[in-house]
Amino acid sequence: MFTHKDIDMRTIFVVNCIEHNRSLRVCNGELMLEELGEDKKETLTKFPFQKLLALFIIGHITVTTPLIEKCKKYGVALVVMKPNLRPVFFWANSAEANYLLRKRQFDYRTEDLTVAKAIVYNKVLNQKSALLKTRKKDELTINALELCEASLNTLLNTTDYNQLMGLEGTIAKSFFSAYFQNQNWKGIHPRMKSDVINVTLDIGYTILFNFMECFVRMFGFDLYVGVYHRLWFKRKSLVCDLIEPFRCLIDHATLLAFNRKQFSEKDFTLIKQEYRLKYEKCADYYKVFYDTLIAHKTDFFKFVQQYYRCFMGCKTAKNYPLFEF
Repeated sequence: MFTHKDIDMRTIFVVNCIEHNRSLRVCNGELMLEELGEDKKETLTKFPFQKLLALFIIGHITVTTPLIEKCKKYGVALVVMKPNLRPVFFWANSAEANYLLRKRQFDYRTEDLTVAKAIVYNKVLNQKSALLKTRKKDELTINALELCEASLNTLLNTTDYNQLMGLEGTIAKSFFSAYFQNQNWKGIHPRMKSDVINVTLDIGYTILFNFMECFVRMFGFDLYVGVYHRLWFKRKSLVCDLIEPFRCLIDHATLLAFNRKQFSEKDFTLIKQEYRLKYEKCADYYKVFYDTLIAHKTDFFKFVQQYYRCFMGCKTAKNYPLFEF
């Protein structure tokens, strides 16, 4: 099991293979990244496995068997994704023998909203913080802040699951309308690709999801059994749960990038009424989001670690972790 020191000392390595033909292999016991040309190979970097925490590979690449063996030996999470960020291969040194944890997950009563409310509370708290960081005093922002504040006072008394979901949705609608009001915000349309902000957020949330999954796997959780998001075919509901308090990181990074002109509507093409990020711009967008998340890697680990301890110890809601944005 990893410690806080391991998380602080180890590096998360992101390899971009979208526009380059590259390979990863083991050389003298170290990870070696090579650029494959027509006539020769060029070594780009070498890195010791002992200092790696996770290896994210985006695009098509050659991976050797000794590399996988080294990742297993040193507990390095290995995630290989298509250019659209869909995982093709995901390996992590999960505590698969932790059957007591999985039994506890399946024994958890779905009608118990204690932990679910703690997660939503943390999400709303960070949405409020994100709005305050904008320093705006317009009507949309003031209304959204008031709604967040009122919800924080009533959220923990909610006893109905549908009511909890409805409350979260209402807050989200108000939050996004205020937060992205200067970015031609047209509403929440996940996966519909109807505007550039929704497409950008989808990219960021996908990266966040894969990033969080690495930490959740460390403790041996069943990824498909959540406490807020219910069981659904092929949906990793627990990961969906635990990313909720961290979505503000993606929201904030997106707003800053558009304000600083790092991101622009010109980076997208409109095909059959769907906005698609241009191929040559993918690496720039991915870098912004990964840099944001990697800066908080210790926060992710501490959050999941404390969540694990509270869940196994049947702690009360006030003991569950709180990520403060």
